[in-house]
Amino acid sequence: MRSKQLETRTKQFALRVIRMFVALPKDTVAQVIGKQLLRSATSVAANYREASRARSRAELKSKLGQVEQELDESMLWFELLMESEVVSQTKLGPLYTEAEELLKIVVTSIKTLKTSVPPKSKS
Repeated sequence: MRSKQLETRTKQFALRVIRMFVALPKDTVAQVIGKQLLRSATSVAANYREASRARSRAELKSKLGQVEQELDESMLWFELLMESEVVSQTKLGPLYTEAEELLKIVVTSIKTLKTSVPPKSKS
């Protein structure tokens, strides 16, 4: 997947989570977990945008690692919302699936960066 496409996709993911958060029940549990999810999901888009502007392979790997962590954390908050029955799996399932797919893409990108040979620098 191209960098710009993934940047758009992570931003759309963040926007979908924002809309989901607005629709959450106003009770304490939903709001606390929802805010945690809101932070991690929007951080996915922000960190991916930073990764796409990385100045080195090391910086790119580091930022993608942060994206991976935020996606994994987002998935935990989705699971807690669904398993506690604050929000039905029917409503959150598509967002959870999107987080899983984004995570797979990011993990694959990190693995590729780790195994590919960096370009030789010109001296």
